[in-house]
Amino acid sequence: MHPSIHATRTPGKAAVIMAGSGETITYAELEARANQGAHLLRSLGLKRGDGIALMLENTPRFFEIVWAAQRAGLYYSCLSTRLAVPEIAFILADSGSRVLVASMPVPDDLPTDGITVFAPGARDFLAERAPFPETPIADPSPGNDMLYSSGTTGRPKGIRPPLPEGPLDQTNALTEFGRTSLAMREDSVFLSPAPLYHAAPLRWCMTIQKLGGTVIVMEKFDAEAVLALIERYRVTHAQFVPTHFIRMLKLPAEVRARYDHSSLQVVYHAASPCPVEVKHAMMDWWGPILHEFYAGTEANGLTAIGPQDWLAHPGSVGRAIWGKVRICGEDGEELPTGEVGAIYFADGAPFEYHGDPEKTRQSRNRHGWTTLGDVGRVDAEGYLYLTDRQSFMIISGGVNIYPQEIEDALVTHPRVADVAVIGAPDAEMGERVVAVVQPLDWADAGEDLARELMSWLDGKIGRIKMPRQIDFDRELPRHPNGKLLKRIVRARYWE
Repeated sequence: MHPSIHATRTPGKAAVIMAGSGETITYAELEARANQGAHLLRSLGLKRGDGIALMLENTPRFFEIVWAAQRAGLYYSCLSTRLAVPEIAFILADSGSRVLVASMPVPDDLPTDGITVFAPGARDFLAERAPFPETPIADPSPGNDMLYSSGTTGRPKGIRPPLPEGPLDQTNALTEFGRTSLAMREDSVFLSPAPLYHAAPLRWCMTIQKLGGTVIVMEKFDAEAVLALIERYRVTHAQFVPTHFIRMLKLPAEVRARYDHSSLQVVYHAASPCPVEVKHAMMDWWGPILHEFYAGTEANGLTAIGPQDWLAHPGSVGRAIWGKVRICGEDGEELPTGEVGAIYFADGAPFEYHGDPEKTRQSRNRHGWTTLGDVGRVDAEGYLYLTDRQSFMIISGGVNIYPQEIEDALVTHPRVADVAVIGAPDAEMGERVVAVVQPLDWADAGEDLARELMSWLDGKIGRIKMPRQIDFDRELPRHPNGKLLKRIVRARYWE
């Protein structure tokens, strides 16, 4: 299970096709360029356990470089092209990267001492790679990603897993999960609509390439373009986040009906809880092919649920596949079935936040169970339901209010494109519930829509959860991977 195997078996098969440009990289080309890249990295003095960093848009070069690092036993850290200089500097220093490959000029004030920089205006990675042999390096060994959390609640945290031992083509838990639970095979065509520097798109694309399938990569998400790509390439598998579903569902009915999606076999989603109404609507449209999983970059545990189980347990993110789910109170002790608390995984894969023992300590309780900071409950059958993140909880008049339920109710309104619910300071209640709404049409923003939304919520949520204030924003800040940057919205009210 490695692209090198498929380069021999099916050399002319497409490993990756770019959705916008149509640029195609075959397995033979991916293998040759990855080998050349590995030789180049070795020539720079990098050895097993060293690290490189990529700051690239979605491009085939991404795969050529990460597969070069993977076969050279290196860590590869992938950075967003939207990061500010202090954020880039932190990740480069924290990861210990010795090479940076960027698709844009590196800012003059970015500290790069001890780092070989390939970027416009600096060294040219492709030009320096070209003279090297297309055959494997003399000492191949498997590398691994060292990725950083998206920073939705603060400074990104780096996860540095141990390097795998053994051959390059060894399998891993994610590949086996994809092969056995999601029916990924050599003939699979996988659509990836999200930035490759994020953990899930990168890991799933590489999983498909391990298995010998074809990856269709969108340079940027566009709702109608997704439908056109599914029809054009007969896509069998795709991964989305709930925001993608919402935007596709709000396309005009005639646009949605224009494209053939019958090739789809498995669609799965993660990153944030999906409103029940939204998932039902997607099932009505695409059929019962939607799978869901709950996990994090930390890979400390995973739950998953298939379409039939979800229809029987709507709103659940499934039962544990890796690790064992434990719901704990503030004292770190397990709560009775059905009670809401912090989600922990017991007996999951160990992880540490690189260079931050305090954050690592905060992610564990006295039993050694680990948490990603999410809140939820488990039913009597072991199905997990997400409530929200602990850091997003609103305490109003001494009552704990989780915004997710309010957001799920508001975002299904036909005139709402996006919504963030936060707690704002309140002299009487401590915090008051504020809904910040992005209308589909900015001309609708105003008191009439606010009153309409309050009426919409009546009967859908409890009175104590009703927003005390509805504000409007032209565009809410979302990470390109679909996660809402709620800390930015909240800061407007607290600062």
